[in-house]
Amino acid sequence: MNQPLDPDRIQAALDAVHRAGIPAAFAEIRDGDDVFSGASGIADLDTGAPATADMRHRVGSITKTFTAVAVLRQVEQGHIGLDTPIGHYLPHLVPGDRGDAITVRMLIGHTSGLPDYLPHAYPSLAAFPRIADTTPRSLEDHRFTRFDPVDLITLGVKAPATRAPGDRPGVYSNTNYLLLSQLLEKVTGAVAEQHITDDVIAPAGLRDTELATTTHIDGPHPRIYESWFGMFDPPRDFSVFDMSWVGASASAISTVADLNRFFGLLLDGRILRPATLEHMRRTGPVISFEGTTLDYGLGLTRKDVPGRGAFWGHDGSVWGGGAISMTSADGGRQVSLAVTRQRWNPLDANGKPQPHPIDKALADLYALAMS
Repeated sequence: MNQPLDPDRIQAALDAVHRAGIPAAFAEIRDGDDVFSGASGIADLDTGAPATADMRHRVGSITKTFTAVAVLRQVEQGHIGLDTPIGHYLPHLVPGDRGDAITVRMLIGHTSGLPDYLPHAYPSLAAFPRIADTTPRSLEDHRFTRFDPVDLITLGVKAPATRAPGDRPGVYSNTNYLLLSQLLEKVTGAVAEQHITDDVIAPAGLRDTELATTTHIDGPHPRIYESWFGMFDPPRDFSVFDMSWVGASASAISTVADLNRFFGLLLDGRILRPATLEHMRRTGPVISFEGTTLDYGLGLTRKDVPGRGAFWGHDGSVWGGGAISMTSADGGRQVSLAVTRQRWNPLDANGKPQPHPIDKALADLYALAMS
C-alpha cells in the first residue's frame, strides 16, 4: 500500500544522512499535490551556511537523460536513425567495421562495447587516477584543465572493447555519450550543450537547469566535498572544477525541483512521443562503474520498489557531489535528492570499498521516500 508523505519522518531521515557524514543533503519528494522540500546540514563548511532545498548542484550522469532525449527528438524529426550505425555519421571517430556495427541505439543504451575513456586517460593524459594504485593528486592537478571531447572519445575507441556491439550485459561508458554529443553537433550544427539547452531544457521550463562545462556554478549552491575512498581526509572541496572531462555526459547543473519537473514531463509523454518513450523504457542489464547491474533503457534506469512498482529515472555523481531522481511509473511519487560528499567508503587492503554508515542512512532515506 502506498504511504502518504510524512514530512517529519522524511526530515529525520535526511538528518540521519547528515549525521552519518554527508555535509549537506536536500530533497524534493512529491506525492500528487503533497510536496516535501527540505534539507539538512551545512552548505559551506568554512562559513557554516545552512543547506536549503532550492540550491543548484551538479547532477552528474543524470545529464545522460537530457542528452538521450535531445537525440531521440532528432530521431522523431527524421534527422537521426535510431538503428543507423554511428559510422554513417561520424566515420572519423568510429571508423571501419566497428563504426558499421555500433548503432545510435547502442550508444544511448550502453551496449556499444566501447569502454569508458577515464581508465585510459590516466596513462595518456595523466588526468585521472585509478582507485587501487594511485593517489588522487590528478584531481587537484586538473581542476582547470580543458579537455577536447574528441581526444577523450579517441581514447575510448582505441581501447579494447568490453563487449561485441549489442551484446548483453552492456557496460556503462561515458564514451557513448560524448559520441552522442558529437552526433548532435553534426546534425544540428550547434554545440551540443547549447542545443540540449534550447531544445530540451528551456521548453520544459527548467529555469535553474543548465548544461555547461564551466568551472563554477552560478547562483546559490552548496560546496561539494570529495573523499576519494579515504585518501582525502578530511574530504576536499571540489566545487570548482572544469567539467569538460565529461561534457554532455555528466556536466548538467540543476535543482531537485527542476529534476522532478523534467522527469514528470518526460514520463507523462509531454516531451517525447509515446512510441519514443517506449523505446526509452525497453531495458536490459548494464554493468555500472561500481560493478552493479543496472536495469537500463535509453537514458533511463528502472528500479522496482515493493508495494509501489516501477520507478524510472537516473542518478549521477561528480567529484564531491551526487544526485538521484526517480519517478514512479504512475507518476504519483517523485523523489529527487542531492548530497555533497562522494566516495566515502574506505578501501581495504585489496582496494575494495568497505561499508560506511552513510550507506545505510541513504538506503533508509530512499526506502522511505519511494514507499
